[in-house]
Amino acid sequence: MTNGLLMLVFHAHLPYVRHSEKDYCLEENWLFEAITETYVPLLMAFEHLTEEKIDFRLTMTLSPTLLAMLSDGFLQNRYHRYLKKALELADKEKIRTWGHPHFHQLARFYRARLHHIEDLFFKRYRGNLVSAFRRFQDEGRLEIITCAATHGFLPLMQADTRSINTQIRVGVETYREFLFRSPQGIWLPECAYYPGLEKELLKHGLGYFFIDTSGVEQAEPASPYGVHAPITTPNGMLAFGRDQDTSRQVWCAQTGYPGDPVYRDFYRDLGFDLDLSYIAPYIDPAGIRTFTGFKYYRVSDKGLQKHPYDYHIAFDRARQHAQDFVSQITERCSRMCDEMDREPLVVSAYDAELLGHWWFEGPLWLEQVIRLISAQDEVQMITPGEYAKLYPENPVSVPAPSSWGSQGYYSTWLNKTNDWVYPHLYAAAEQMGELVARYPSAEGVRLRALNQALRELLLAQSSDWAFIMNNRTTVEYAKERFKQHLANFSLLYQRLVAADVDEAGLEETVSRLESLHPLFPRLDYRYFS
Repeated sequence: MTNGLLMLVFHAHLPYVRHSEKDYCLEENWLFEAITETYVPLLMAFEHLTEEKIDFRLTMTLSPTLLAMLSDGFLQNRYHRYLKKALELADKEKIRTWGHPHFHQLARFYRARLHHIEDLFFKRYRGNLVSAFRRFQDEGRLEIITCAATHGFLPLMQADTRSINTQIRVGVETYREFLFRSPQGIWLPECAYYPGLEKELLKHGLGYFFIDTSGVEQAEPASPYGVHAPITTPNGMLAFGRDQDTSRQVWCAQTGYPGDPVYRDFYRDLGFDLDLSYIAPYIDPAGIRTFTGFKYYRVSDKGLQKHPYDYHIAFDRARQHAQDFVSQITERCSRMCDEMDREPLVVSAYDAELLGHWWFEGPLWLEQVIRLISAQDEVQMITPGEYAKLYPENPVSVPAPSSWGSQGYYSTWLNKTNDWVYPHLYAAAEQMGELVARYPSAEGVRLRALNQALRELLLAQSSDWAFIMNNRTTVEYAKERFKQHLANFSLLYQRLVAADVDEAGLEETVSRLESLHPLFPRLDYRYFS
């Protein structure tokens, strides 16, 4: 036995954003930035470790909407255009910064990095990042888990378990479609749990899920191990609790590693710094200033003028922070191992996009953490599936209602900024139930219309819209998306329940909506029965 076990979990998810009806959509950049700054850099880290014959064990979600977007030829072409623009700006920056040695070196660094990412994405991975991640799962280094179809906030669907079961079923089937196996476990959207949810999860062959710290700490009865071992729900599923301390150490910009003054400042970007005449071709065509990925300043100390970013210093600091992280884990496990009849488990869970996108040096930090862990024998990396085999018996308990939002409950997704969405979602779910009862075995255009109606309902149920409204970021976009999906659903519903269905008009409407939102192509409206 070692002194402890470390489970690193990265939740990779983005809301479904695809706008073929527009020549440019600012929100599509969410995906393109994540590919450039997070997903490819993570694969680069995995490649480095594999080349050095360093074994590792990581757990990662690839959400159904993210799988759909990463595999979409239209979005891959848009990404190619995005990358070409970034490389064009890199060439211009190499010239513009010629008289400023420090910034010139940084411009050259960005240019070389973008060329390397372009080479990896289009030549090595052939645009197929899902296949690249799947390879590491097939090699036993990465345990990929699923998520609900569109990241619906499941506790706020309790009044209609048809919605919950559809979200879970589509998540499981999408996973099988892309990863060629059945998922062992699920990342609950927003780590949001309500007592009884595990019954719905078990129906779909899932063996474990993740919950927030408070879900374990307030479980009934209390677990003798706290979050340092999973609890078994009464129906036999494992619930792994997130460790709050290590999560905050990596996630928190105020007290965690990302706030270190030498790290790159995410918000100080050329898209906001340079004259509009120069930067205009590389931001929103409407003239809205946006992030370009070219950031020349470091976080610096509060109250001080921003200092130029030095990636040599920042990368060295990331290695130091990796050492600190491993030292803290090792010390903590060593202190606790005598108090438990098993190795203490530390579950460090994060949004994957934290690494690289929000915290530029994050992928290097992770790579170094893995190197350090592999070089010692006090703490071992483990995945949930491996833990279940190692310790099949765990304390039986019912987790408490919880999420990883503010104060550990549901308030982030249910407050005065977003509570208005839920009556509409419940009404639409009732109408979807009516459609299933009305058409128990539809064919032709009616079958396509019913499938599209369910697709629009699932997209409206995404927790991302309520989250954005709460955070007051791109609020109008979130409201527009929510309303549009409900409007699309309502249009299909009205046409399907009409006394005399206009099949020609229905065909036109369905074809248009299918082309706009071509995800979950195998979706069957009868899932909602």
